[in-house]
Amino acid sequence: MTATASRTVVDDLGVSVVVPESPRRLVSLVPSVSELLWWWQLADRLVGVTDWCVAPPSAYAGARRVRGTKNPDVAAIVDLAPDLVVANEEENRELDVQRLRAAGVAVYVTRVRTLDDVIGSLGRLGGAVGAPRAGEGTAQTIRRALDQLRAPPRRLRAFCPVWRDGVPDDGDAGDETWWVLGRDTFGADLLARCGFDVVPDDPTGRYPRHRLGDVAAWDPDVVLLPDEPYAFGPGDRRVFTGWRARTRLLDGTALSWWGPRTPHALGDLSRLARQLTSRRRAAG
Repeated sequence: MTATASRTVVDDLGVSVVVPESPRRLVSLVPSVSELLWWWQLADRLVGVTDWCVAPPSAYAGARRVRGTKNPDVAAIVDLAPDLVVANEEENRELDVQRLRAAGVAVYVTRVRTLDDVIGSLGRLGGAVGAPRAGEGTAQTIRRALDQLRAPPRRLRAFCPVWRDGVPDDGDAGDETWWVLGRDTFGADLLARCGFDVVPDDPTGRYPRHRLGDVAAWDPDVVLLPDEPYAFGPGDRRVFTGWRARTRLLDGTALSWWGPRTPHALGDLSRLARQLTSRRRAAG
């Protein structure tokens, strides 16, 4: 039997990973990466995906479901004998990555905090899965979208929560804690490119937790309410009645599913920033 040719690639964390020359059996532990591989016409190579890999619908009929992103079935993944498992440093636990590697499974970890990270990550991942042209093509589409951005008349200070804890039994609405999209995240960098500066102004914060009363004191220009991971909806907008800030509901995947959705997200968010600033100028 002829040994399969292999090569070494380096993931986003700088870890060397040995993969076949052309990986045929892939497992994705990240919903957005599953969509990305489908976009690259590699869905037929996916032998395993998480229960949360649902977009596009019916795209992974041939893949085994291996539970969630935080509790993957390691034994099931090992049984699938994948050539490569793709994970993410934020979506997946380091413990599960270690367990898979200890079992002899090649795991490639992505790490994205900025749009520049996305562009680099797409190229590396494309090379790792044997689709370098697809990776570079998606990266180039994002570069073009960035080049075509139109800046709003002025920048907006935005409060963008990712979760809310509920009002304490012994407190008022101002005591409720909300988890906030911090500046050291892909979502915040995406918003910044489009004219929104997330508050609080902490360059190292990722998902800090703050009292709603403190948020009110920051006096943001706009409140952006994404529908994932917490499904913010019209009822949550009522919390901000009486605030100076305008409120808008957002597609949460725009802030976290980097890849083929990113060019559209850049266009939609920059258009929203221009609309909000134009209306404020007209009102003034």
